[in-house]
Formats: sequence, C-alpha cells, structure tokens
Amino acid sequence: MKRLLVIIASIVLLSSVFPYVNPDYESPIVKVVEACAPAVVKIDVTKTVRTSFFDPYFEDFFKKWFGELPPGFERQVSSIGSGFIFNSEGYVLTNYHVVGSADNITVTLLDGSKYDAEYIGGDEELDIAVIKIRASNREFPYLEFGDSDKVKIGEWAIAIGNPLGFQHTVTVGVVSATNRKIPKPDGSGYYVGLIQTDAAINPGNSGGPLLNIHGEVIGINTAIVNPQEAVNLGFAIPINMVKKFLNTILTQKKVEKAYLGVTVMTLTEETAKALGLKSTSGALITSLQKGSPAEKAGLKEGDVILKVDDQDVRSHEELVSIIHTYKPGDTAVLTIERKGKIMKVQVTFGASSEAEKTTATGEETIGILGITVANITPADRETYSIPEEVHGVIVRESGGRFGIRKGDIIVAVYINGRKYDINSVEDLKKAASKIKRGDYVALYIYRNGARVFVSFIYQR
Repeated sequence: MKRLLVIIASIVLLSSVFPYVNPDYESPIVKVVEACAPAVVKIDVTKTVRTSFFDPYFEDFFKKWFGELPPGFERQVSSIGSGFIFNSEGYVLTNYHVVGSADNITVTLLDGSKYDAEYIGGDEELDIAVIKIRASNREFPYLEFGDSDKVKIGEWAIAIGNPLGFQHTVTVGVVSATNRKIPKPDGSGYYVGLIQTDAAINPGNSGGPLLNIHGEVIGINTAIVNPQEAVNLGFAIPINMVKKFLNTILTQKKVEKAYLGVTVMTLTEETAKALGLKSTSGALITSLQKGSPAEKAGLKEGDVILKVDDQDVRSHEELVSIIHTYKPGDTAVLTIERKGKIMKVQVTFGASSEAEKTTATGEETIGILGITVANITPADRETYSIPEEVHGVIVRESGGRFGIRKGDIIVAVYINGRKYDINSVEDLKKAASKIKRGDYVALYIYRNGARVFVSFIYQR
C-alpha cells in the first residue's frame, strides 16, 4: 500500500511538472498568424462553363447530326480559392485561375464579414490577378511584401489559406527549393522560378500567401504535385516576379511582357547531331525578327539558347515561359551555343506592343465559328513558334466549338470544295459569311508545328 502511494504521488508530481516546461515560450509562428491572418481572405467564385453530356455517345450523336451541343449546356459552377489584401483600400492578390472569367466574386475575412469583389486585372499565363473588395468607409488589414530573391532553402515557410473550404487554415514547413520549373496542367507552358515548400498546400490554397517568419509575403501559393504521386510538394510564385507587373495590372488591367524577337524550335538529340552541336536540349533559333532585341544583341540563326540568366532552357515552351516573366526594358544574360562554342550574350528585352505596331492587330469575333481572331504579330510568332512562311490569322479566344483551339493559325477555309486563302482577319470574315446551314466546312490550320484539318457540317 505504501509503495502504491509513492507511485501515485510520483505520477501526480510528474503530471504537475510537465505542463510547465518552457512556460513563457511562444512560437514566433503564432505571432505571424495573429498579425497576418486578418488580411487573408477566402474567395468564392461562380463561373459559367460549357458542359457536356455524361454519356459521350449522346454528345457524339448531337455533334454528328447538329454540329454542336444543344442550347442550355452551359452552367454555373462554384469554386473556392484564397487571396490576401495588400493595401488598406481592399485590393487583393490571388491566382488568375481562381478568379479569371468569374461571373461573381465574394470574399470572406477572418472576422466572418463578407463582401462582393470586382476583377481588376491579371494575366492567365503568369497566373496572377488582382480583385478589389467593394466596400466604402473601411480600412482593411493588409500584408507587407518581402524580398523573394533573398529567400534561402531551409528557412521557415508559413501558408495561410482555405484548403477544401476549411477557412484560414495554417500550415508550416520550410522552403524546400527555389527556382523550380513545372509544366502547367493544361499543357500551355511552364510555371518558372517557383519557390518549393513542404508546408501543406491543397486545393483551395491557391492564391493565398506564403509567408516568412517575419510575416512578409514571399510568394503566392499556386500549384501542388498530385497527392497520389507525392506529398508535401507545393509551389508558390515568387512575390518579386508579381511586384514587377503589379503596377501595370492596376493601371492597365493587364501585363505587358518582354519580347525577344526570335522563332525557335525545341532542339532534339537528332537535330543536334545533324548540326554538329554539343548540346542535346535547348531552344534552337530558326529565324529572327528584323530590328528585334535578339538581332540587336547579336543572336543568329542556328544559335541554341541554353539559359536565361540562371534558368535552364530545355525547350521552346520553357524559353517563352521564362521570357514572359521579364518586363520590357529588363536585361538578361543568355547562355548560348554557337557552332559548338558556349557563349554569353546580354540582351535588353523589348515590348510586345512595339513589335505589334508593324501589324494590324484589331481583334474580331467570328460568331459563326465561336472564335476571336487577330492578324499574326511578331510576338505571336515568338510565343507559338510560327515560321515566317506561315500566313493566316491567329485564334485569340475559342469557345471550343468544332475543335478550334486558342493559338491555332487558320490558313485556309474550305466550303463545299471551294478554297478560300486566309491572309487577314478580313479574309476570314468574308469566308465565314459564305457559310450556310448544311455546308461542309474544313479549316486548314497550323497547330504546334503541324498542319491539320478541322472539319464539320454547319447545322445552326
């Protein structure tokens, strides 16, 4: 009995001691969250999207006999994301993929207050956007920007957001790596220069802040690796890249990207051996625009671009994505191979708008095809690697009807066996006006380096 009392007394004594280990300690992360969480918002969005039948055979049936899906197969969908206020007037930074094409945007603050918000501007390729809270006579809490160029691997990384709708969830980790490059899910290019973190990021975190231990924003949480393939692999757009374009978004509603003035192709091992090159990957210059920044810098046809500053280039798509993270007037050092010799060339990027002055660029909507088109600009040739000998009009926007895609070059239109060459928007407008119900139509298109036909029976 005496022994039992001693054991019980020891347990009581130990249990009374343990809770008081480090009694005055408070994690610095607590202070970061207390200071920053009020400026993080939950973003609820509704969008109108085109939907298809559940049964693909019914969809094929309607497309075959009617040329398109019946009316009414557009519906409203809801999605959730995150964002953070960056000034007292209620301007919010987030991802473009969270709020782009939104019909309605609602933000919810930590205190539960809800506000409507309006889309201010952004860029789909860079995946950044600004919205503004509609409220008067209120000053909002906001976050300060850090310096993502000074971020070090191993330092604390704190994410605040709304994963799966769980509002103001905090996750903590470290900066796992910097300057990461990953392909975009839709295959439209690459995210480049990303900060990698093991702080848990899930669907709904997109657009929220990645913070350092000082409570400064070092990135915008943007992408994750499929959890079925790996865990704790999240990526954030570095805030310094965002700061480059922020003023343009606020004043012009969009960004103006850098322009090099080259047409390139992805270098393959076979091409490299045929040309006697040492490199087996990179972006091979096939032509230069006259008077372009590339020509002024001394680049030549046959040069292979291997790096832009410290970012490796392995393909045409990577080169375009990297260049578009620079703004006009920025300088960069290109590492190139020329006839087996590695060289460095400094280039000052131009503005895509300057390149477009040589070409009439007025956009036109061709309703009968469900597309918006424009004449091809030098900047388009760089972005989509369109050779000089390819003429036509470029598809700026497409509703997806008839299989036409954004970035397609419409070279010719065939209607019931008659060919109409397309060299301008006006040519396409005239050809489209001749399409009548029941006509057999084929569009001759240049797409991703290949020429393809898109054909249909027009039934509308």
